Amino acid sequence: MVVSPHYLASAAGARILQKGGNAFDAAVAVSACLAVVYPHMTGLGGDAFWLAYSRADRAVRAYNASGRSGRLATRERFAGETSIPQRGAHSVITVPGMADGWDAVLKAYGRLSMAEVLEPAIGYAMDGFPLSRDQHETTASRFGVLQEQPVTAAIYLPNGSVPAIGSRFVQRELGASLRAIAAQGKDAFYKGELARKIVRYLSERDGLLTIDDFADHSGKWVEPITGTYRGHELYQVPPNSQGFTGIMALQALEHFDLRAAGHGTFDYYHPIIEALKLSFRDRDRYLTDPDFAEVPLNRLLSKDYAAQLAGAIDRSRASSVATRPVGSDTAYAAVVDEDGNAVSFIQSLYFEFGSAVTAGDTGILLQNRGSFFSLDPGHVNRLEPNKRTFHTLMPAMALREGKPFLLYGTQGGEGQPQTQTAIVTRIVDFGMDPQTAVSEPRWVWGRTWGEQTQDLKVESRVSPETIDALKRAGHAVRTVGDFDGIVGHAHAIVIDENGFRSGGTDPRCDGAAVGW
Repeated sequence: MVVSPHYLASAAGARILQKGGNAFDAAVAVSACLAVVYPHMTGLGGDAFWLAYSRADRAVRAYNASGRSGRLATRERFAGETSIPQRGAHSVITVPGMADGWDAVLKAYGRLSMAEVLEPAIGYAMDGFPLSRDQHETTASRFGVLQEQPVTAAIYLPNGSVPAIGSRFVQRELGASLRAIAAQGKDAFYKGELARKIVRYLSERDGLLTIDDFADHSGKWVEPITGTYRGHELYQVPPNSQGFTGIMALQALEHFDLRAAGHGTFDYYHPIIEALKLSFRDRDRYLTDPDFAEVPLNRLLSKDYAAQLAGAIDRSRASSVATRPVGSDTAYAAVVDEDGNAVSFIQSLYFEFGSAVTAGDTGILLQNRGSFFSLDPGHVNRLEPNKRTFHTLMPAMALREGKPFLLYGTQGGEGQPQTQTAIVTRIVDFGMDPQTAVSEPRWVWGRTWGEQTQDLKVESRVSPETIDALKRAGHAVRTVGDFDGIVGHAHAIVIDENGFRSGGTDPRCDGAAVGW
């Protein structure tokens, strides 16, 4: 079973499985295809996080494929600024981790070569693919941002206009860069001509990344963080990912009888939203690169602390928690093969089209993830050289009796732990299949898509009675569309006790579940 936010990426994963590849080979193929066919959400110039379950090892491992800031990235370089620019060359201050992640996953678990798994992505880049509605709409909404960067505009605004839905979208320069990686491995990106071209282009614009920053880059395999929810073992990537918020909220919700409350009621939505707010409070207090500051996970993930959070929730009134706006353009996907290997992964450029900077003739759009660093010297996530920033990316997996049961995740910045919590409660507490769980009405509270807000954005399919009750409790409810992209693009795979796989992809995107 393969799920992803674009049907061509899902199909590519299926092709690799049919070719004899395993879940890890297929996952890298999906990742690479998303970097081509969903370029507004993710790309070779971005980061990724991976959760991998190996049937042979009967264990889950996590790979942190996020990049560190360059050695020149100091707060002094932004003297006089209140924050790091969100677009342009000065927003590109972390090394992209994507290619390193592909290499690590294939070397640890893959059967096929890098050239074999990148073949579908290279084909879509060189020969083109039908432009999706999501890419068309996002391009139109960010027309001005793209227009400011001539190299980027030439690719994404051909002839100075937004490409039509279904038109053939070709990225030959990106295809050539992927071919270099297919032939030479990750060194083509970090130590070869691609690295030199990226750094040269940035340096001509007073950029902060050096050739040594690229050459020194390395992601790492790390132990996942864990918790439980109603007998299910929860797995997330540790900090600098915000994954621990997804565990914290669910463990607090064990103290609420959601099934008795009924799905879609006030007593379903309200405690979930409040548990997540409390998790966000602690996340914003502690989350950064753990090499630079302690993140007290033992306390935050303990059952005693979950009970404290549950006890702090007013069952009839909304609380107020302040948060800082983040970008939310991301792509989540998952793969399970016939042997039971499972991969849950997520990748991003941070904002839509990232920094909007395409590095010369490489076709590589660079992320602006480092713009989330703080310039406040007292802030836990303050900018320092060689540091990973606070990351919203959080692929998830739940095991039952030691075997993968649920792979789940979503695009959407602040919405990621919120939608993950909805998916888990709908599947575990209400027995929904994964397609129903992701299709049911959703919400997103607080900051997302760069907005500073305390609004509770609720899809209009939520019942009027529930919406009224949320308003009376003090939630700043704002209704959005029936299937609104603001709540993210979620996907999930369930493996039942008979070994059957069922998948769900979000009707709010261009995805597909492919299984047999």
